Amino acid sequence: MRAEAELPILPVRDTVLFPNAILTLTVGRESSLRLIGDLPAEGEKIIGVVAQRDPRVDNPQPTDLYQIGTAAVVHKIIKLPTQSLFIFVEGLHRIGIEEVLQFEPYLRARVQALPDVEAGEEASDFAALARSVTTQFQQIVQLSPTLSDDLQTVVLNIEGPGRLADFIAANLPSFSSTERQELLESLDLRVRLDRLNHLLARELEILQLQSKIKSDVQDQVSQSQREYFLREQLKAIQKELGEADEQQEIEDLRKKIEAAGMTEEAKKEALRELGRLAKMSPAAADYHVTRTYLDWLVALPWNKVSDFKVDLAKAKAVLDQDHYDLEKAKERILDYLAVLQLKPQLKGPILCFVGPPGVGKTSLGKSIARALDRQFVRMSLGGIHDEAEIRGHRRTYIGALPGQIIQGIRRAETRDPVFMLDEVDKIGRDFRGDPSSALLEVLDPEQNSHFRDNYLDVQFDLSRVLFICTANVLDTIPPPLLDRMEVLEVQGYTEEEKVHIAQKFLIPKQSSENGVTLGDQIVFNREAIVGIIRHYTREAGVRNLEREIGTICRKQARRIAEGNQEKLEVTPDNLSTFLGVPKFRPEVEIVERTRRPGVAVGLAWTPTGGDVLFVEATMMKGGKNFTMTGNVGQVMQESMQAALAWVRSHASEYGIDPEFFQNHDIHMHVPAGAIPKDGPSAGITMVTALVSALTRRPVRERVAMTGEITLSGQVLPVGGIKEKVLAARRAGVREIFLPAENEPNVREDLPVEQREGLELHYVKTIPEVIEGALEKQPVAEAAPKVAPEAALVQASAPPN
Repeated sequence: MRAEAELPILPVRDTVLFPNAILTLTVGRESSLRLIGDLPAEGEKIIGVVAQRDPRVDNPQPTDLYQIGTAAVVHKIIKLPTQSLFIFVEGLHRIGIEEVLQFEPYLRARVQALPDVEAGEEASDFAALARSVTTQFQQIVQLSPTLSDDLQTVVLNIEGPGRLADFIAANLPSFSSTERQELLESLDLRVRLDRLNHLLARELEILQLQSKIKSDVQDQVSQSQREYFLREQLKAIQKELGEADEQQEIEDLRKKIEAAGMTEEAKKEALRELGRLAKMSPAAADYHVTRTYLDWLVALPWNKVSDFKVDLAKAKAVLDQDHYDLEKAKERILDYLAVLQLKPQLKGPILCFVGPPGVGKTSLGKSIARALDRQFVRMSLGGIHDEAEIRGHRRTYIGALPGQIIQGIRRAETRDPVFMLDEVDKIGRDFRGDPSSALLEVLDPEQNSHFRDNYLDVQFDLSRVLFICTANVLDTIPPPLLDRMEVLEVQGYTEEEKVHIAQKFLIPKQSSENGVTLGDQIVFNREAIVGIIRHYTREAGVRNLEREIGTICRKQARRIAEGNQEKLEVTPDNLSTFLGVPKFRPEVEIVERTRRPGVAVGLAWTPTGGDVLFVEATMMKGGKNFTMTGNVGQVMQESMQAALAWVRSHASEYGIDPEFFQNHDIHMHVPAGAIPKDGPSAGITMVTALVSALTRRPVRERVAMTGEITLSGQVLPVGGIKEKVLAARRAGVREIFLPAENEPNVREDLPVEQREGLELHYVKTIPEVIEGALEKQPVAEAAPKVAPEAALVQASAPPN
């Protein structure tokens, strides 16, 4: 090639081509593929190979390339299935880029051949430098496991210091791309050899250190083998002398197995593993695995049961002391104790407490354990995705352990504890398994006497365990699992019950936790507690009530810490000083929102208890359109359509022009549009809102209702009656319309004191609701024409 020529430039990543070196390159960039494709079919295919400064640049420009590269001839081109090319190139000589002549479709530049600068080549120190480079390279080849020994012979036959340096630089893979480029750009042979000498010295030092480390490791392995043989000899000597500590340890384990009271299957497996352990060296990989397994087997309470004598009076006193109300759950526990007194070998029942948050489901489990004088174990199932949490991992896995059931039994140290499975309705499932399916065996009294944990791989009897599950809703519990549990509903508290709970439990607890003396430093009067319940909490349980009481106690603690020793008496007048502006004004809300026609108040059931919601209806000029809004589900939409159908079929009875529906649009809306709503029990509320809007007769003050409707005008029963009635009472409702068939539910679930102040109307047909709920006279026509907000009912509970 001429001293100055024009060449296509091939940019390469993390690669430096040296003169006289052969290199294989994979070409995949579009511009590079175009460059190779434009090479002549015949004759020499000469290109310029230049390294990129930054290998992450996909479309390099001249500024992204080094100024010095290598002219190379392309010997062979192979097409790959990935549309890339595999080329073999041989470096010719160094080149410097003088001027870029072409940018697209690939770089083309005028290049200048760069010869080696041979200054003082005949000097003795230069020869010594070349010989030092050769010697170090031979030593590196000897130490490196990746370099061929033939390189030692080849390097001796290379003539010329320039070719020698380039050969060594091209054949050492440990050099970085930057170091290779520096060697390529070193035109002065003395500078190039000196730089290469320093790099080789560094590489030789690293390889010598690696060799030393490898030698030390081999010595350690040899030492370990030597120690093993010596240990075996020592064991033989100790056996002859009767001083074998390991044998004593094996015998201790054997005694523990005999005393553990295992089943025949478990004992057989334990003795088999013990035999394996006796033949192992403590240094063996499986030694600690087997030892841990045996420790688990002997630690389990195979035949240990609680020493408990049934005392129904004491159990009832404990339950009443810890929890107010919850009569159904208490009665079921006392029934279990009565049967246990007659039949001591009774299997433990599988109970499931279902109710809104904060009503005392988890704490009731602790009280049951105290009443039964048994150990209490709690396991939270919320968010569990792996079935191994229940059944454990097999011993083949590193760090394997039994499942949480067996671990809980070991912590209890008895095989008949009270075992609480909290939040059973929030179990997850994914590719790791379905924990709810694993619970099917645990919670089946006919199967759990033969429960087999994956880790233990022997049967363990869980039939004496009293399993108690808790859940907020039943919908998310799989039917097979739900079928194995006896469901006990733990319903929300009334205002009177909350006042009693606050006085007896919450206020003493919070005053003690916050360092305030009840009676001497702080006093809550009854009206203040009622004010907190009505205006600062809206819940079925008492968690938020406890938080608000705790807030007041902390405020008083701060006053005392600041030097104000005056006793604080909490009254309705100073509540806002500690808790801020009232968060809820239910009585005012209901009165204000039901002043105009087209608004009806409904009662809703939610997983957190009952609530009062609103349904709106209005009409406007249009063309027979019926619009339903408010994020309502399919069932609630069908209830709206059924309500409209009934109203249209009975229009003449209420003085509504039958032709009115032909030239008017009707819109029904359920406020709180961000919250999904569904269920059939809003039926009578929808009918009432429609008739109110069309007849201009507003709903009577403080009236609420719930019930499903049929097209024939019947009112059908619904669920969640207690929660709905309690919600109505909290909101200041005075009259409630309920389906007649729900009257037994009211009498069973709501004592007389809980119905005090409420007038309950039991209805069978829609006309009874309309006549009782609406005012007798319509409002004046001057009333605003925009329909007010209307009462929403969410009735997601199924009929009884």
